[in-house]
Amino acid sequence: MAIKLSNRCRLIKPSPTLSLSARAKEMKDAGIDVINFGVGEPDFNTPDYIKNSAHKAIDANFTRYTANAGIMELRQAICEKLKRDNALDYSPKDILVSPGAKASILNILIAVCDSQDQVLMASPYWVSYPYQALLANAEPVYIPTTEANSYKISPEALEHTLRENPCAKVLILNSPSNPTGAVYTKSELSDLAGLIEKHDLLVISDEIYERLVYDGLKHVSIASLSPAMKERTVVINGVSKAYAMTGWRLGYAAGPTHIIAAAGRVQEHATSCVNSITQKACVTALRDEDESIEKMRQEFSKRRDFLFDELVKIPHISCFKPQGAFYIMPGINWYLQNNRLGIHNADDFCDRLLEKYHVALVAGGSFGLEGTVRFSYANSIENLYEGVKRFANFLAELARE
Repeated sequence: MAIKLSNRCRLIKPSPTLSLSARAKEMKDAGIDVINFGVGEPDFNTPDYIKNSAHKAIDANFTRYTANAGIMELRQAICEKLKRDNALDYSPKDILVSPGAKASILNILIAVCDSQDQVLMASPYWVSYPYQALLANAEPVYIPTTEANSYKISPEALEHTLRENPCAKVLILNSPSNPTGAVYTKSELSDLAGLIEKHDLLVISDEIYERLVYDGLKHVSIASLSPAMKERTVVINGVSKAYAMTGWRLGYAAGPTHIIAAAGRVQEHATSCVNSITQKACVTALRDEDESIEKMRQEFSKRRDFLFDELVKIPHISCFKPQGAFYIMPGINWYLQNNRLGIHNADDFCDRLLEKYHVALVAGGSFGLEGTVRFSYANSIENLYEGVKRFANFLAELARE
């Protein structure tokens, strides 16, 4: 007789991005020419100056457990980075280094949420946010956004949601956003801050794509708006996206000392410290950054422009031009409503596209936006060109009389 799973675990579904990537890899391993736009991972190598630092750490036998919260040198480097880039003053006791930004968020949610607490988030949302709220025994609550308002939470929408959800405790704010690429301006954040303070919310500000903004925009952390907002914000960041270090697994949280300390206690009994070699390499990444980081950002900007221009050439495709990160979500509703193959949802669309045209996309419903698909343009221009061609051919086949 099988042991019954917990109610919490029965609510947790596999990550669609990780599942899709695994399926695409199996097809590639079988010799199939798959173009994978599903994974949120830079296709660049980790810069040499960072890799060289890791080699030095290994040679120096820096291979043992570290302090749970991270080595002091790294926490000091994070404080320097936050001061330099975000005008935020923290001390090392306000920093918790974790095995990825995903772990950082979960540690904070577990530290602050009780049963019946509600965690607010924009919809579309990153696929893990709702499940992380559930793992923390809280309820995810979605604030709808639309292409017309650039997929950003408006003060009116936030106020309405707060009226309808009196147990709201946390707002997850993601800028630049995965999956939409939306970037909040300082003015837009200020408009939200008054309501956040009025309703005594904690903000988890996920800024992992901070360095990947385009069109002359500047990333602004909501914590930098005022001392009051800093005291009710936990900033989440890491090195995976901007420094092409996804496999190194390091994220961090910066926030009020008592919250960081509580999250640290959670981590002590879950994962404990981050890999020691990774921590040393990240000190170098943050302190000795070279021109390769900006070159990657510029290349992502070129890819965004190319992919957007190609997508909007396709009849009946609607598309918001992302302002940051490396994702774009074209709308395919017309093709779901007007096709001869009986495909009526984006999940079936993506399955058929992968099977027949060998292009891997993630259905927008996984992010709370039905009728769309998500491209990651963390891929070469050559693959973007070929992938969009296959995508357009599939759409033409669907629409053919």
